[in-house]
Amino acid sequence: MAELLIQNGRVIDPANHLDAVADVLIRNGKIDRVGQFKSSKPNVQSIDAANQIVVPGLIDMHVHLREPGDEEEETIASGSAAAVAGGFTSVVCMPNTDPPIDNESTVDFIYRQAAEAGICNVFPAGAITKGRAGKEMAELGQMVRAGVVAFTDDGNGVQDASVMQRALKYASMFDKPVCQHCQVDSLAGRWCMNAGYHATVLGLPGMNRLAEELMLHRDIQLIKQTGNRYHAQHVSTAGSVDLIRQAKERRWKVTCEATPHHLLLTDESCTTYDTNYKVNPPLRTEQDIKALLQGVKDGTIDCLASDHAPHLQSEKELEFLSAPCGIISLECALGLYVKALIEPGIIDWPRLIEMMTANPARILGINKGSLTIGADADVTIIDPRCDWFVDVNTFRSKSRNCPYHKWELTARATHTIVGGKIQFAE
Repeated sequence: MAELLIQNGRVIDPANHLDAVADVLIRNGKIDRVGQFKSSKPNVQSIDAANQIVVPGLIDMHVHLREPGDEEEETIASGSAAAVAGGFTSVVCMPNTDPPIDNESTVDFIYRQAAEAGICNVFPAGAITKGRAGKEMAELGQMVRAGVVAFTDDGNGVQDASVMQRALKYASMFDKPVCQHCQVDSLAGRWCMNAGYHATVLGLPGMNRLAEELMLHRDIQLIKQTGNRYHAQHVSTAGSVDLIRQAKERRWKVTCEATPHHLLLTDESCTTYDTNYKVNPPLRTEQDIKALLQGVKDGTIDCLASDHAPHLQSEKELEFLSAPCGIISLECALGLYVKALIEPGIIDWPRLIEMMTANPARILGINKGSLTIGADADVTIIDPRCDWFVDVNTFRSKSRNCPYHKWELTARATHTIVGGKIQFAE
């Protein structure tokens, strides 16, 4: 029997309320034991994790892998390689591909490509509407049969309230979360950054924060009636945090995520006209960051997601108004979260790991995110004191649209183990 022994690490497993120095024994791709012991085999492969943190494999529930359709930007294989380099053993790929993931055959394609790559777990999210056009519901039941873990038209908010209401009701039959990109297009207009002082100075069209908050408010009213699980993607404003906090206080089934760029960057970054700072939703203000940090601290924000969005350099070299939105960060997200949340004392390591393992697994309803005996041996080993510089030229992603080049970060994954197999070792 194949065995791998991880010794002497600080094991943090929020799903099982564990935070202690312990060993983890992996046998035949499963978690076999957690505690203080020696392997039953004298020559078993082992990893000394002294002074490191051993956690369930990290989960990113919001990434863009661009396949099918834009393989020159990213593929399932290259995105998976980037994921394990960042410590992620499972990712959820968004359906804004070409063609979109809006039918059973495309879901099957994603799983086949992921299996062929054989690097990490890739779970597809299915589109809410056909072609992500917001008009007609996609075949949700067929996509559930094929294995989707959530529904979203990510990149597009569902503008029609009646379509969204039907989707919420239908998705509740399968107990799948509906994830929304909250944006009222009529309010957003032809924007390229946050509406405010800096947009005015730069002479660039801005998106009013109400474009996000109004759709979120509408959807919360809808879930009051439907009772389905609802997940707000990449929340970016103080108003959105307040709306979600109020919904949680009323015990409505609302969850949400925050990205590293919305925790660390403001719209002032756009004053350089560097299109690597152009994202959707746009970078907001310092006050919004403070509200997001408070939302993480008090539990309003459930999980952290990179919104890894690869683009070609030629696309990002267009003028600010015309360049596409998106930042890649799978390979440095962990260090960014530490910079935003651990270093200033907003939360501690157990809470951070919970937001990157147990919480996304619970929201998605997948059997991941824990070191439970018998669970798949998806494990991440983290050096919490490793100082390193981000170098986009070494990224395993096919794209380079990352504003964090040369940033100094603390903490990174040293080993990423998927199904008992070491897929990345620093």
